[in-house]
Amino acid sequence: MYWQEDDKKNDISTSGKVVDVSYKIACKQIPTCHAWELSEALYQALPWIKDEPELGVHQIHGAASGNGWERPADGELIHLSKRTRMFLRIPTSRFTEANELVGKTLDVAGHAVAVGEMASKPIDPFSTLFARYIAVTAGMGEDDFLRWVVDELAARDIKARKLLCGIGHELEANGEKIETRSLMIADLDKSTSVVLQEMGIGPHRHLGCGIFNPHKGIKAVGETEDKSHFSGS
Repeated sequence: MYWQEDDKKNDISTSGKVVDVSYKIACKQIPTCHAWELSEALYQALPWIKDEPELGVHQIHGAASGNGWERPADGELIHLSKRTRMFLRIPTSRFTEANELVGKTLDVAGHAVAVGEMASKPIDPFSTLFARYIAVTAGMGEDDFLRWVVDELAARDIKARKLLCGIGHELEANGEKIETRSLMIADLDKSTSVVLQEMGIGPHRHLGCGIFNPHKGIKAVGETEDKSHFSGS
């Protein structure tokens, strides 16, 4: 844990560079490890995504239940409800093109994902952000990871004050193993919150890595992992 106190505030309301979009999807189940397959399917449907390395592709997660939903182990299947949505963070300049995904069916690891209605949501400048996956160097420990994050933020003139490292996870992309860690960053001013959501941190954005989402408060990192930042059915 890395912790410093500050009460900096400002009046930024949202981003003019990126926007979050979600799609209704029809799919009964999908493998837990599907990041690479999903990105490849999206490249086929919307080839311009390859030209947007900072565009964020969220992995598909089942909704949290009131009794506490736990993600199945790697190699198993996630059973999806009719409320499950697929999320992208896209440049605002690509908004119209992103709507062209509606009506298409993606082949994700042999599972048909029919894409329905698209909805959008502006970036929320919450003071606490959470990233489910951040790609790290193989074997990197928690302390080294936090020092790396502090240095990465400092290179953008961002002073880290409150960082909380969460669980590690391994992604597989076309045979390559990618180690990741989750991260919560707290006590951000609104401008910095927006910038971090615009830029992310680290590589592999199309595999769901380095994407920050708003979180309503500092809780156990695991409690945030399957709560959507979109509302609606």
